[in-house]
Amino acid sequence: MESTVKGVEAQERKVPPHVIHQPETTHSGAKITPPQFDLPKHTVSICPECKRLLPALVFEEDGKVMMEKECPEHGKFKDVVWSDVEFYLNVKNWFFGDGRGFSNPQVTSPGACPLSCGICSLHTSNTALANIDLTNRCNLRCPICFANAAVTGYLYEPSYEQIVEMMRVLRERKPVPVACVQFSGGEPTIHPDFLRILETARDMGFSAVQVATNGIKLADLEFAQKSREAGLHSLYLQFDGLDDDVYIKTRGRRLLETKLKVIENARKTGMKVVLVPTVVNTINDDKLGDMVRFAIENADVISGISFQPVAFTGRIDREERAKLRFTLPDLAKRIEEQTGFIKAKDWVPLCAATPISRVMAAIAGHEVTMYSCHPICSLATYLFVDDEGNAVQVTDFIDLKGLLTEMDRLADKIANSRFNFKLLSGVRALNVLRKYFKKEKAPKGLTFVKFLATIDELTSNKYDRDPNEVGKHSYRSIMIGGMHFMDAYNYDVERVRRCVIHYVAPDGKMYPFCAYNSGPVFREVIEKKFSVPYRGE
Repeated sequence: MESTVKGVEAQERKVPPHVIHQPETTHSGAKITPPQFDLPKHTVSICPECKRLLPALVFEEDGKVMMEKECPEHGKFKDVVWSDVEFYLNVKNWFFGDGRGFSNPQVTSPGACPLSCGICSLHTSNTALANIDLTNRCNLRCPICFANAAVTGYLYEPSYEQIVEMMRVLRERKPVPVACVQFSGGEPTIHPDFLRILETARDMGFSAVQVATNGIKLADLEFAQKSREAGLHSLYLQFDGLDDDVYIKTRGRRLLETKLKVIENARKTGMKVVLVPTVVNTINDDKLGDMVRFAIENADVISGISFQPVAFTGRIDREERAKLRFTLPDLAKRIEEQTGFIKAKDWVPLCAATPISRVMAAIAGHEVTMYSCHPICSLATYLFVDDEGNAVQVTDFIDLKGLLTEMDRLADKIANSRFNFKLLSGVRALNVLRKYFKKEKAPKGLTFVKFLATIDELTSNKYDRDPNEVGKHSYRSIMIGGMHFMDAYNYDVERVRRCVIHYVAPDGKMYPFCAYNSGPVFREVIEKKFSVPYRGE
């Protein structure tokens, strides 16, 4: 079995012909095997039962992308990777090449991926968002919690000093220090040093500080104000729908009133909100359009919706998985059906932004954060909302493919020029943006200058911004997207190596999201190692 897995990883693969920036090695010298897009394809997965590595076949069946694998001990497993093969094959057009990972990886002689994590020399991406779990305690008992918060029988709650050390690990990453940190859990707001941790994160130079929260404590205006003053910039708010029936099923209690209070408190204190619905087929998949319309109505404070299709932990039989499984193409198509104007075909993966990062890096003369995750890890689109509440999809007034393709070529020209004239290079980049901006199709009041100001506000995350000034020079925009976190049934090592969302733990190591929460589940190892007996809240 081991030799078969090695054989899969040794396959020669070719990048799509439009890719001009595919590196051969990571910064630390490990060979990069490009992702494969054509079907059928062979990859490396994991057994849902014993977690051993297994060769897997990814193939088309009945218009869907399926994965099949067989464990010598636990038998065959077959599940859906993506529900639409046309969507799957199209994502290669938005892949502009891998990143090169870290020049100071934490594991320099790794064994089999992902069993020797702590991010290693094989990893091809830097960190777009770092997670730090502050506690496994929680003031809810959600039936669908992937973290098993508050029910493990032990308490994981790093001290303030341990958390500061974890943040230092993030800031010391090279060649790109981690800029964005998200505190998670459990429920991070119940950590006794929560406000002090926010202050320290701000002082350590993180350009954005976020919290993934159920919102219960932030429904108190005084606590929300103190959090904002301590440095909290945005809330990743658990938000499964607009009626309490959904919350009773997903969270075990009525929570809608609490969620609405949190959003109002964010508006009052100058914080932004990203709604984070966990989508479960047959439970709330018919509520997606309502949530999008709610975000549009509150575009002054809601900056995005990050839909998260449910991931399955533990053994779940095939019929139950088929009933509940929800993939990103499902998400895009349901939202088109339920809104009537957000076109599914215009959703793109997060990695489509890599040409923009490359231009910025070429102008600056040093690397910047690059969102070089695997194309099927995410899909997203942007809405621009006018003063009358009318929303326009960004692809209605921007030729996105043309823009990104030309930006990719421009990055190559700037990087290979003999002289780096920052001003001239910046002007060239602005001219490319202007070329693909269709003024006559833009929403009412969106000029090119205001479009540039909006991009600046989306990327700046300034702590000292006056909440009364937010939006005065930019245009209201909302990101609508989804992250497809893996579980052991659809696990693909090819994706793990490209993960851009990383956890940092008290052992000083970093772990890709889908290695921490599924597959080998390093979360369980870390929490048990750094825990004490649980005695209740």
